[in-house]
Amino acid sequence: MFDHRYDPADIKERDLDEAGRAGERMMAWLESAQEELDRIVGVGRSRSGQAEARVDANGRVLKVAYGPRATRLPSHELAEETLAAVREAGADAQRQTHDLMREALPGYDPAEAEARLEAMLGDWG
Repeated sequence: MFDHRYDPADIKERDLDEAGRAGERMMAWLESAQEELDRIVGVGRSRSGQAEARVDANGRVLKVAYGPRATRLPSHELAEETLAAVREAGADAQRQTHDLMREALPGYDPAEAEARLEAMLGDWG
């Protein structure tokens, strides 16, 4: 369904039509799945367990909490622990989002689509 590889030098009208239909299906899914996407919360913990973060599907940090020994850490270590927890939570939220997209849109691989887009944009830069 989504596995199309186009040669930019040889794009046909039917290729554009199919890409448009795929985009329409994606937009329809996004509209219907917004509630599910809004419920996604990624959770991450630092290696020591002294920092925990929660991040939504848009990458917004919802909460950061610290364990009882966190105040004993030097400030730069606490900062590193916090960033590690936020990164892990963001990765968890992204994984959940990709899982939801794969389930709803058979044949669509969001990670592959992102990589293709980055490659195309890199070719233009």
